[in-house]
Amino acid sequence: MSKVKYYYDPDTLSYRKIEPKKSKRYRNLFFFLLGSALFGFIGLLVLLNTDILNTPRELSLAREVENYELQFDILNKKMENMEQVLANIEDRDNNIYRLYFEANPIPEEQRRAGFGGINRYKSLEGFNNSKIITDATKRLDIIQKQMVIQSKSLDEIAILAAEKEKFLEAIPAIQPVRNEDLKRMASGFGWRTDPFTKARKMHKGMDFTAPRGTPIYASGNGVVTRADSNSSGYGKHIRIDHGHGYLSLYAHMSKYNVSKGQKVKRGDLIGFVGSTGRSEAPHLHYEVWKDKEKINPINFYYGSLSPIEFENMLKYANQENQSLD
Repeated sequence: MSKVKYYYDPDTLSYRKIEPKKSKRYRNLFFFLLGSALFGFIGLLVLLNTDILNTPRELSLAREVENYELQFDILNKKMENMEQVLANIEDRDNNIYRLYFEANPIPEEQRRAGFGGINRYKSLEGFNNSKIITDATKRLDIIQKQMVIQSKSLDEIAILAAEKEKFLEAIPAIQPVRNEDLKRMASGFGWRTDPFTKARKMHKGMDFTAPRGTPIYASGNGVVTRADSNSSGYGKHIRIDHGHGYLSLYAHMSKYNVSKGQKVKRGDLIGFVGSTGRSEAPHLHYEVWKDKEKINPINFYYGSLSPIEFENMLKYANQENQSLD
């Protein structure tokens, strides 16, 4: 209750009550209401930023939002780990696996490409956290695409590895006569003296001297295309097609152990040393052909000779002596 104020009136020699002006009363009321409103607004802000006025449902939703934020952080870390692992696999794929199997590397722009055309993320727009959700979804889609590309690449590598294994098994890679069965390596690939005409001519194979009946082995996987004596000078001989443009020939044999059309594997017994055809003494004349051209067989013994044995063979093969056919 407001205090009543008085003043002394000298004319009446009495105290009179002071009556406040209406304008002042209205002004005081205005300031009171303004102060109340400001105080109420500040109080409301304080209350809205505390849990005092939240209902149990609002409190539960707030906890869910906090949990979603935590799960989103965990998802981001998982995506970062996945991207690091994928980057490591892609690096090895391009620079080791595909390089080894002579396959073209996959371009970086193909691995990292996004998705063009229609806006596939339109349904995620219009929310409070639309950008965060859209970015995370795009990131996951790109990771998924990278995984699909990498999976297909590894499938291709597996096929190339199987083909490479077949290729390595097929090409002539061992000496057709065992070292312990040899008397000596008589003549190598190159210019040699003909045993019959004594003229110098090109000897397009290697001669291995061994007793008659010494086993001869296939130098690689393949199919026997000939086992006959119908080729001039070779006598009884065998030809094996190894695929990939490779063919091996075994001449002057005494006996066959395979027949035309038969599949053989490296190391299979295919026949025996003899001296049939144009031959001066029992030996095996061995040739390797690549794309119908005769090449030096000495480059294809990595599967059966030690470095010392290969060095000795190389020394004898380079001597310009007389061939045996």
